[in-house]
Amino acid sequence: MPGSLTVVGTGIQLAAHLTPEARAAIEAADEVMYLMSDIVALQSIQRLNPNVRSLQELYEVGRKRVETYEAMTQTIVASVERGANVCVAFYGHPGVFAQPAHEAIRRLRDSGHTARMLPGVSTEDCLFADLGVDPGALGCQSYEATDFLMRRPTIDLSAALVLWQVGVVGNLAYAPEGDTSRLPVLVDYLCGVYPPEHEVVLYEAAPFPAVDPVVQRLPLTELADGNVTPATTLYVPPAAARRIDREMVARLGLGGRREDASGADGSA
Repeated sequence: MPGSLTVVGTGIQLAAHLTPEARAAIEAADEVMYLMSDIVALQSIQRLNPNVRSLQELYEVGRKRVETYEAMTQTIVASVERGANVCVAFYGHPGVFAQPAHEAIRRLRDSGHTARMLPGVSTEDCLFADLGVDPGALGCQSYEATDFLMRRPTIDLSAALVLWQVGVVGNLAYAPEGDTSRLPVLVDYLCGVYPPEHEVVLYEAAPFPAVDPVVQRLPLTELADGNVTPATTLYVPPAAARRIDREMVARLGLGGRREDASGADGSA
């Protein structure tokens, strides 16, 4: 069918993180929609394709984010259904905390249109690099902060924990300035799982190549006193040693070797 959708990510540092594939998609589109508030990033997009349209204007202070996401999805789908080859640029990775991207692709594919997503650099990718964290070495659990509290998943203390959007935890509406009023609830819950003195990291990826990332290390009990913004991600390092299941080691035929596939040792 006529009309198509390509969803791309601009990365965290657009000039450095925008992939050649994403750049080509932006340049070739009939219409480019974007969701970003950085004027420098916007100007970069406009230089690649002057036919741009903001989705940011669909946000309203106090409006539930889920309602805004639906409005964005409908806007994207309607443009493609009119026959346009649309490229939508999201900040960071277009598939990470970008519900409209996934939903627009699903609806358009269901109706017979071509729709695809290209990968990008996310905040978590930057976190791994800046903090020297290898998720393959110790494992990593990653949750949206409000959803984490509402569902209370089982936490593996031997793996790292990443919590997104702690600057608006407990707030389901659009809050551009952030809302940390419920942050103590998160701290209280985590202190019931981790040692209160456990060191955690408040992290913000650097938006420009010449700028350092924000890295605040502090005890868990002092988390609510840290400088938390809407861009803050919480990193909680492992608080327990990993264990190996010797029975499973035997079933895998790895008996007699001290290390597992990632180099860990221990016993269970």
